[in-house]
Amino acid sequence: MKKLKIVISLLIVLVIAICVILSISYSKVELKTVSSKKALNRIYNNYSTDELSDYLISAVTMPWSLFYNFGGLQYASNISYDTIGATDDVLIGKAESSNSISSTSSSSKDYSTTNIQVENVDEADINKTDGDYIYSISENNVVITDVKNPSELKIASTISPSGIPQDLILYNNKLVVISAESSTSRYNNNTIVDIYNIENKESPKRVKNYKLYEPYYTSRCINNRLYIISSGNLRKEGSDIITYYTENNNSKDIGLKNIYYLKDVKSKVQTLISTMDLDNPSQDVNVKSYLIDISNAYISENSIYLLDQAYQYSYSHLPISSLFTWKGVIGPFVYENDTTTSSNYTTYIYKFDIQKDGLIKYSKKVKTQGKTINQFSLDEYNGNLRVALYDNNGSKITVFNNNLEKIGETDYLAKGEKMYSSRFMGNKAYLVTYRTIDPLYVIDLSVPESPKVLGELKIPGYSTYLHPYDENHIIGIGMETKEDVHRDSYGKITYTSARIVGMKMALFDVSDVTNPVQMSSTVIGDSRTTSSILTNHKALLFSKEKELIAIPVNNYPEDFEISTSSDNYSSIINSYTSYSKPYTSEGYLVYKINLTDGFKLKGTVTHDAEKSQYKYYTNSRLLRGLYIENNLFTISEDSIQVNNLENMEFITKINLRRK
Repeated sequence: MKKLKIVISLLIVLVIAICVILSISYSKVELKTVSSKKALNRIYNNYSTDELSDYLISAVTMPWSLFYNFGGLQYASNISYDTIGATDDVLIGKAESSNSISSTSSSSKDYSTTNIQVENVDEADINKTDGDYIYSISENNVVITDVKNPSELKIASTISPSGIPQDLILYNNKLVVISAESSTSRYNNNTIVDIYNIENKESPKRVKNYKLYEPYYTSRCINNRLYIISSGNLRKEGSDIITYYTENNNSKDIGLKNIYYLKDVKSKVQTLISTMDLDNPSQDVNVKSYLIDISNAYISENSIYLLDQAYQYSYSHLPISSLFTWKGVIGPFVYENDTTTSSNYTTYIYKFDIQKDGLIKYSKKVKTQGKTINQFSLDEYNGNLRVALYDNNGSKITVFNNNLEKIGETDYLAKGEKMYSSRFMGNKAYLVTYRTIDPLYVIDLSVPESPKVLGELKIPGYSTYLHPYDENHIIGIGMETKEDVHRDSYGKITYTSARIVGMKMALFDVSDVTNPVQMSSTVIGDSRTTSSILTNHKALLFSKEKELIAIPVNNYPEDFEISTSSDNYSSIINSYTSYSKPYTSEGYLVYKINLTDGFKLKGTVTHDAEKSQYKYYTNSRLLRGLYIENNLFTISEDSIQVNNLENMEFITKINLRRK
């Protein structure tokens, strides 16, 4: 009997040892797949994903947990999350990447393409061109317009996609239309992707259709590979979680082996990444699911970086390791001295490798303090990832190697100021922060392990978007501000504040990195003036060779003025004199830009005024521009207008809406 007890005891010890070993091995695996639909339902209902390891940890620490939780004390930090939105998406590999000529087009014409961040990584937009045709979104349709003869535009065909079109990608003779399936809530929209063969522009043929059951987030086209990212909460259909997508109206299971979660990331937000070969649309779409939340994305030729940003309020307690030291014995008595409270921003960066076959594979993750602004806060260069971050302590740049290990970091800059824009150009980075004055910082990244600030320039206002003019000059677009000094009844200064007085474009000389200089600037409108370029880089039209920069601008018509004297500008006011003050107007401002003269307004283009009463557009998508040879094409949902790029004379206009 005694021997039996010994055997049973040994077996129990062995089982416990095996469980502990399995738990340790299991916990070392960072990326895991969902084991069953039952487990997925537990995730949906906010249960832990790491059932085995969590159980063993709770079993070991239960007495301490109960003791520490007595009276409201908690074992772990309490973290609450809020959504920090990215501006669409939301990178520069090389300065020449912007408005470069598409390598997939057979046209020999000189024409502009979408203002992208990373060379050879195309981004979706609301209109595209191949030099002979313009593809644009008009209401719920996509219109293909023949523009070979600029004085005689013709609609070649109109496509009615499966949903409400949001974005377009053009690759060779394939047109990708990314749409939203209408829903009572934008958070439950599905992503619909239609691929059309457009060899015959008069008769496009749909060759692929698929649907992802999450809202559209962003997309890219790299070589022949299409990447669509959708993200939203897990959803149920009846009693089951939706774990499928549809392809050509056929339901296809994603498969539990393709639904991944990270061991220390608890989220029921699902991010779907789909890839497909545009050269072979008959092949199946590859869809993978990751249970991570995202609020920013940066995509290079080699990697996809998805970011989850949160405001973290931390109430720290004794770490579990302390339970097995002298503090563990008298923990309750020293507990208060070891408790700290802090709040700040935290960013989780998830890296996915783009493999030789174009498919993606999860690689690494890293947690860092601070948050990014948009996609231009990140840049991959010589195998390293550079990230511009800011939090309550100020702004900084952190450098990670290929394994997302931190190898370098600047000191904090401009404490108490928000970072408004950043841009990476080769071995340098440019940051703009702001409180009542705009410091432009130039940062040297030639030694990744030791980045350092080289110089700064302080001027009124701030830039929300930075664009390379050339390697020694950079363009800033943002807002002009005026500093106000407030005094008490004795005349003593009590405080200072700043107010916006208009939009601003500025050209900076950074050839002397220790002493950046503002060469030229122009102020547009007043405090109510806005432009989609402030939040969407794809609204910019720029060509150094053509000495051209152009942007859409919104304002109330009675107040639409500009500091640059030009008779051409009056056209934007005269076009809207019949509308009352609550209506807003939109114009397309075209400037000549060079290093000698700076900004010089060439003229403005106006389409029909927006007639939605009391609706003031802060991020209008109605007006965009592109050039083909020496002609400027301005595109809205209503029409396409052509003007001569040299003298801005009107050539012709065509209506896009169906009558």
